[in-house]
Amino acid sequence: MNKLSLVLRGIVKDNPTFVLVLGMCPTLGTTTSASNGFGMGVATMAVLIMSNLVISLIKNLIPDKVRIPAFIVVIASFVTIIQMLMQAYVPSLYAALGVFIPLIVVNCIILGRAEAFASKNSPFDSVLDGIGIGLGFTLSLTVIGAVREFLGSGSVFGHSLGLNYTDAATGSQMSYMPLVFILAPGAFLVLGYLMALFNKFAKK
Repeated sequence: MNKLSLVLRGIVKDNPTFVLVLGMCPTLGTTTSASNGFGMGVATMAVLIMSNLVISLIKNLIPDKVRIPAFIVVIASFVTIIQMLMQAYVPSLYAALGVFIPLIVVNCIILGRAEAFASKNSPFDSVLDGIGIGLGFTLSLTVIGAVREFLGSGSVFGHSLGLNYTDAATGSQMSYMPLVFILAPGAFLVLGYLMALFNKFAKK
């Protein structure tokens, strides 16, 4: 398989969010803003690339009976590293994402790629697969977060687009946009419409 197509496949044909419908918990739970979605996607992509590489390197050393537990140990190790780095260097993002960072360990995207691809292919191809799937997941979460943030608060990446007003009684900034898109129902609505649009254009 062409090396570039390995990367592009993860973004379009095997997009984990819009096509494979994997990792729905972080997708729905962390995309209240574009920055949160982007941060979650990058953290997941980093774990995916590193775990794919290591699993591909040690795949012949792992007995079949303990294959899945061994994969989980590798993934958990990298999640712990990413968690500590985020807590040290981006504490605000770490606080916003909360429990979803340690839950990367059980993200079916990462374990699925370890089992379906990294355990059967070369280290280089496994890294490319991790990059492709990771980029697909990051772009999906960022777009969902941007749409929800715009529709719910009239801003994108925290920058107001002029759709706010100052409340005369309290002096606080208020938005003309419906708050429902920042809440759980809005996550399902935005995901559903974006999934339909993505699949419509991806098939052309």
